[in-house]
Amino acid sequence: MKNLIYILLILPSVFFSQEKIMGMVMEANDRNEHIGLPGANVFWLNTKVGTVTDLDGKFTIDYKKEYSKLVISYVGFKTDTLTIKEPKMVHHWLQPTDNLDAITLTSRKQATRKSYLQAQNVLTVSSDELLKAACCNLSESFETNPSIDVNFTDAVTGTRQIKMLGLTSPYILIATENIPSIRGASQAFGLSFIPGTWVESIQITKGAGSVVNGYESIAGQINAELVKPSKDDKLFINAYGSLNGRLELNTHINSTVGNKWHTGLYLHGNMRNQKFDKNEDTFLDMPLQKQINMMNRWQYTNPEKGLVSFINLKFLTDTKQSGQLNFNPVTDKMTTNYWGSEIITNRYEIAAKLGYVNPEVPWQSLGVQTAFSSHKQESYFGFKTYDITHNSLYTNAIYNSIISDSRHKIKTGVSYTYDHYDELVNTNDFERTETSVGGFFEYSHDNLELFNLTAGIRIDYHNLLGTFITPRMHARYSPWSQSAFRASFGRGKRSANIFAENQKLFATSRNIVINNVGGNIYGLDPEIAWNYGVSYLQGFNLFGKKADITLDYYKTDFKNQVVVDYENPLEVSFYNLDGKSYANSFQAEFNWNSFEGFDLRVAYKYYEVKTDYESGRLTRPLTPKHRFFANVGYKTHKKDNEILWKFDTTFNWLGEQRFSSTATNPIQYQLPEQTPTVSTLNAQITRVFSSKFEVYLGGENITNVRQPNPIIGSDDPFGANFDTTFVYGPIFGSMYYVGLRFKINKS
Repeated sequence: MKNLIYILLILPSVFFSQEKIMGMVMEANDRNEHIGLPGANVFWLNTKVGTVTDLDGKFTIDYKKEYSKLVISYVGFKTDTLTIKEPKMVHHWLQPTDNLDAITLTSRKQATRKSYLQAQNVLTVSSDELLKAACCNLSESFETNPSIDVNFTDAVTGTRQIKMLGLTSPYILIATENIPSIRGASQAFGLSFIPGTWVESIQITKGAGSVVNGYESIAGQINAELVKPSKDDKLFINAYGSLNGRLELNTHINSTVGNKWHTGLYLHGNMRNQKFDKNEDTFLDMPLQKQINMMNRWQYTNPEKGLVSFINLKFLTDTKQSGQLNFNPVTDKMTTNYWGSEIITNRYEIAAKLGYVNPEVPWQSLGVQTAFSSHKQESYFGFKTYDITHNSLYTNAIYNSIISDSRHKIKTGVSYTYDHYDELVNTNDFERTETSVGGFFEYSHDNLELFNLTAGIRIDYHNLLGTFITPRMHARYSPWSQSAFRASFGRGKRSANIFAENQKLFATSRNIVINNVGGNIYGLDPEIAWNYGVSYLQGFNLFGKKADITLDYYKTDFKNQVVVDYENPLEVSFYNLDGKSYANSFQAEFNWNSFEGFDLRVAYKYYEVKTDYESGRLTRPLTPKHRFFANVGYKTHKKDNEILWKFDTTFNWLGEQRFSSTATNPIQYQLPEQTPTVSTLNAQITRVFSSKFEVYLGGENITNVRQPNPIIGSDDPFGANFDTTFVYGPIFGSMYYVGLRFKINKS
């Protein structure tokens, strides 16, 4: 650790000692945009000293006093010769050549992209990929992505939980436009609070991620970029209806205010008011629900001054009712008439981002992010009560620059977070305030052809976790064409919100036991883990068509973990790890564009996730060792009038999963040690009638797989053995849906 800090500190002095000229070559245009020209030639006249610009149009070239004429050339642009008398920053705009014949090259952009150049293992999911499934909200946006696992948490709330590298979402930093958003009180249901139509793209980072975004991420980071008012359609409408009783409507309205302001009003509403009990256990297969979600988004852009800013205002109200078919909250709440539950959430958010890029020195920029959210949830589950109020403030300031030349980039800044929690768990009140302030520094070396390195470190002071250091490093090496070897390591630390993150425990008859050992959060210590990973990406041509294969292996090693122990069927226990806990993840993925418009993606995953419980070292419950995934997509050729068909099919196979122990239950409430395997098939067909209108029809779990008897003790919900947490597969069975999209493009 000391050596890493020393290297990062001496790097500036090493590079600044070299006499070089740095600059940027840009396209001259009437839009006042700083568009860099990658691959432009920059050389000294009558010498062999030269270079080419990088992907951003930036360059660095050696300088001597005898050099005086700097030549800049680029295909399709007029060649210019500049007179240079002393070392300085050079910013030059090349004028396009008007008398060249035009050649049009067409390439199909991949809906899911992997970079051969980045040091971090990042997967970018575009809006085209999101449209392959209904994607009603962010929790349903990963159905066609093998890197993320999607599971139902219990048999009553209908909540979907995601996993990465074998670990649940609390160990993933989930952000909206790089502002951490799904955390604390929103951990259980927050993914369903971001409508899918609001999402422009998703970046999935495997491993610990960047120190810029904080110290909490352990398994990875997921960042959702929202649609921009300046680029989104003037009017967009998405209507959706399914046979499980869900209706949904999304409306986007965008307009321009003056020359530099754009604003968008985004409205989302969904409801389910039909009751279904296909397995006849007297419990609803899916909860009744209503949600109203609104966002007002403002965007300011001033390229002349290098300014861009976003302001977001959000409000959400969400209600869920679950439980027995005949449960009526008015007459049956907190009685033994029928078992029922209600979850009522109100949330509002205010977020602002300001970015400044120095027009004279484009590689210098400053960004400031700030967000405040207030989340209030009132809920009950049978006789159990869980209320939580969480007020959160997040601020982050980031400065970007280079050292010597554009191959050596730095990011540095400070961040501050404030979280106040007030929880009512049955009759017990838990209240705490968490504050942290930290600084970070990240250095990146970019030799795009061969090697990339990103090394970062941050130091934070937390009022409950103390002062600690978070190091992280990512490296990429490309020894041959279309290849990328990657390696990473990093440390993460977080406070476990044991009730907010495990709300499914309230839909059981289990007693809650916290084995306090003097820690500052519920009497428990913070969670600390190291993540290590290696990855190999290779692109190639298979029968003349593009293909790639990815192999990656990641290991997460917990130094401390708050163990959630379900092994005693009468209670759920929380205690600090005494021993080992780790998650090993291996994934092999193959992608092939076998012919025009056709994409094939297959993946295999192996998980080994084990924890030392009080009863011994066991595999984490409901975590399959083996998973197989396949996705096939096909688009017909687009006609002049924009008409085309889209077809998409996704197959998932899950191996056996371990049930937590039910050995001490009465025999009628006992389960086997392992679940059966599960296979599901989803499909969607989209008919695009024009650039303005399309209709889609789809089905989930077409093979009608259903988990029998997902609720233990459904015949006696107020008895000692009632439990809804043993869910490993679909409950509802087949579900079909239809929807339409209508948009009016900006002129």
